[in-house]
Amino acid sequence: MAWLKVDDTSHAHPKFLRAGNAAIGLWVRAGAYVAQHLTEGMIPGVVAQLYGTAPQVRKLVAADLWHAHGHSCTVCPQPPAGDYVMHNYLTYNPTRGKVEDERAAAADRQKRAREKAAEQRNQERNPPGSSRNARRNDADPSTENDEPFENQLEFPDDIAGQGAPSHRDGSDPSRSPRPVPSPVPPTEVQQASYAGATHAVPVNVRPLRDALTAAGIVVEWSLETADWFRLEAIVARTAVAALVEHAKGAHQRARTRPQSVRYFLPGWTALPPVAEGAPTSPSADVIPIGAGRPSTTDQRVAEGMSLAARLRAQEGSPA
Repeated sequence: MAWLKVDDTSHAHPKFLRAGNAAIGLWVRAGAYVAQHLTEGMIPGVVAQLYGTAPQVRKLVAADLWHAHGHSCTVCPQPPAGDYVMHNYLTYNPTRGKVEDERAAAADRQKRAREKAAEQRNQERNPPGSSRNARRNDADPSTENDEPFENQLEFPDDIAGQGAPSHRDGSDPSRSPRPVPSPVPPTEVQQASYAGATHAVPVNVRPLRDALTAAGIVVEWSLETADWFRLEAIVARTAVAALVEHAKGAHQRARTRPQSVRYFLPGWTALPPVAEGAPTSPSADVIPIGAGRPSTTDQRVAEGMSLAARLRAQEGSPA
C-alpha cells in the first residue's frame, strides 16, 4: 500500500486557498489514485473527469497544483495530451521503482519470518534428542551383554533342578496336564488394513487421499493406530465426495495451511452419514420430518383398528 503525502500546513497554503475546497477534494482523490497505481504524478484525463468537474480541473491548473500538456514548469514532466501531472509530486513522494523495491524487500522479510516460525514449530514438535528423532541401531549391543563373562555362563539342567520331570509334566494321574491351545485358522485372524506399515495409507482410505490431492489439499498422512481406526470408520460411513467438500471448506477457512490430515478429523466425525453417490451439498444433510420411517401415531391407530376387527369377529363367531 502506497501513501500520498500532504503537508500539515497545506490547509493554509495560498494555492489551496485559491483553488477552493471542491477543487482540493479532486486533488486529494486524484492523488490517492496516483499513489495506488504508481503513476509518479500522472493523472489520466478520464480519471479527472470521473472524480471532478471541468471547472475544478481548471482551478487546479490555474493554481499551479496541476499541469496540463504544454506547461512551462521546469521541474515537472510533460503529461500526454488530455492528461495532467501533479506539481512537484516526486519531490515529496517516492518513485515507482523505490516503492516496488520496498515491497519486494518486505515480501522477502515476511517469507524469511514465516520460514523461521515454521522451523521453530518443527523444533518444538520434534525437539533434539526426542524419541522421534532418535535412530534405532539394532547392531548396538544390548545391556545384557555388558555383564562379566562369569555371569553369562549357562547353568546345566541338573544344577537348576530340572533333571527330573516336574509335577506339572503329567506324572501324577490325578493332575491333568495343561491343555495345548488350538491354533487359530488364518482366515479368522482379523488384521488391520495398515498392519506392519506405520506410515502407509490403508487401502480403503486411499480414495480419500487421492481425492483430496486432486482437489489441491496436500497434507501429511502419518497417523497413530487409534486415528487410523477412526478415519477408516469415517470413510465407511460417509461418502468420499462429502468428506472432500467439507475439507475444502475447512481448508479455505484455516488461518494457516493444515499440515496433517488429522486437522480434518473433528469436522469429519461430526458429519452425518452420507452414502456413496448421494448429494453432498449442504441441503442434502436435511432429513424431512417423517421421511424414512412411519408415524408412531399411525401405527397405534392401525393396531387399534386391527384389534377391534378381531374382537368383532370373535363376538360374531359361534361359541
